[in-house]
Amino acid sequence: MESPLRTAPTLIAVLSAALALAACGDNAAPAADAPPKAPPPPAPTEAEKAAMLAALPAPYNAGDLENGRRAFARCRSCHTITPGGPNMAGPNLYGVFGRQAGALDKYSYSHALRSAGFTWDADKLDHWLENPKTFLPGNKMTFAGLRDATDRRDVIAFLKVETGYKPTGE
Repeated sequence: MESPLRTAPTLIAVLSAALALAACGDNAAPAADAPPKAPPPPAPTEAEKAAMLAALPAPYNAGDLENGRRAFARCRSCHTITPGGPNMAGPNLYGVFGRQAGALDKYSYSHALRSAGFTWDADKLDHWLENPKTFLPGNKMTFAGLRDATDRRDVIAFLKVETGYKPTGE
């Protein structure tokens, strides 16, 4: 058993630190007048997804969302697609369409992507998914690509429906 004289200085140090922090106030608490954080939008229903798919430009409006979901399963080990979702080995893809390549905050992109100078659209993503290494040499993505054009079309349609895509005349 440890001597009470040995643990007393440790206890005093811990209590002193706690009191000092308490005296500083709680900076982590939101201000009383700060607006509450908005909850994420509700997930679209199957009928809404079907309507969103039909509104996509060709050829994506003919996409198979279920096949896109299955094909995207290969991507889920590195990417999330939910609003505010975490970055993993790859960046979160929510809102990817219309985003500048290599510009998502809090993700460490390769120099190739940071300096790519393009905005993600369906055409760029199609070429990227076909073979990321030849589309943009020097990127750090290890995925070999989706060779099948139908799978790429379906993944892009799936991502447009699932990641907050808003048509802009693309």
